[in-house]
Amino acid sequence: MSAVTDPATVGQCLRVGAGFSQGDLNWIAEQFATLDARLAGFHADSTELEVSVKDREARGQKVTLECWIAGRQKIVTTSSEEDLHAALNDVRDDLRRRLNDSKTKQEPRHNRHLREHADLEGEPELVE
Repeated sequence: MSAVTDPATVGQCLRVGAGFSQGDLNWIAEQFATLDARLAGFHADSTELEVSVKDREARGQKVTLECWIAGRQKIVTTSSEEDLHAALNDVRDDLRRRLNDSKTKQEPRHNRHLREHADLEGEPELVE
């Protein structure tokens, strides 16, 4: 696997959608900073994040975080937490879990095709 030359970061990839203003972007990016380590395995130019909120600060608000990474299915996480800070943390943590799950599914031990391909690239086994 080749190293990523321009790794994705929340600061580069995050944009705000409905319910947030550009002024909210910095404090949201600070809360999502722990995602940087997980996003670093993807190219910045092929990774996008968008956070939005419906009915902000009202009972029943809904925060949505969408993630697009080239070559993968879109990931959507949502939270109905009443506290905006808690809702943002909820969608962040759910995205991290789902990115980890997605990575695990693409590792050779979970994918027969990748596992067999990896075996072919390795050194041949000696049979006695």
